[in-house]
Amino acid sequence: MNPQHGPDERAADAGPGRLEGYLLCWTEAERARTEAAAFADRMPWLTTAQREEVVRQYTADRLVLTRRYLERVRNRCAQLQEEYAARYRELRHRMLCAAVAAALSACALAGCAFGLLTAAGR
Repeated sequence: MNPQHGPDERAADAGPGRLEGYLLCWTEAERARTEAAAFADRMPWLTTAQREEVVRQYTADRLVLTRRYLERVRNRCAQLQEEYAARYRELRHRMLCAAVAAALSACALAGCAFGLLTAAGR
């Protein structure tokens, strides 16, 4: 996201998977500009150049804050994804161990039953 203009133009060319993010960035940039203009409108004493500077600075600051927030969210999502993946691997390992233990127990019981049947048949 470019603080002065919104999302980078390169983001639109990155592929359809990033289109939603690109559109969300543009929406946020427009929202920031709209809020910046409303903020500047509350100061009627500003000259045109001052008003434009206030709008520009407000928009830039807002987009920087938005970018930081989204980066924190992205980092937290990645962290949670890794935590859930580790937990899934652990559960999968436990299930495999339980299945192997159950199979070995079944084999042992079958062996005992075969042994008892063989002994009874003598």
